[in-house]
Amino acid sequence: MADARCSCGAVTLSLPDEPSRIIIACHCIDCQRRTGAPFGVGAYYPAEAVIISGTSKEFTHAAASGGNIHNYFCPQCGSTVYWKLSNFPALVAVALGAMADPKYPAPGRSVFERTKHDWVQIEDVVEPTMRSQ
Repeated sequence: MADARCSCGAVTLSLPDEPSRIIIACHCIDCQRRTGAPFGVGAYYPAEAVIISGTSKEFTHAAASGGNIHNYFCPQCGSTVYWKLSNFPALVAVALGAMADPKYPAPGRSVFERTKHDWVQIEDVVEPTMRSQ
């Protein structure tokens, strides 16, 4: 199993070896603000296969794609480790950076490209858009 964790290690996730093969780079303004970076990247796993340890704090707001997004972060160090989308309740999205695995597969989708920074280039994307136009 793979692992993901916050910066201080108080919130950890045990993950199956294989994600649901949905790895998304999201350029929406919310992901930019959540990460403090020009985009966020999440690997989506079946919710029943993810074991969450530690206490996280939840911040819920309307998602640009519709429904609500529930962001879970460590109350001690502030790292966002995972999130859930009300439109896809069977999945848990895990922040790629929380896995700290430089060999993890690249995103297969790039969404909300209308707010993508002009200098960002993500090569070999299978689906360049998903509800982003």
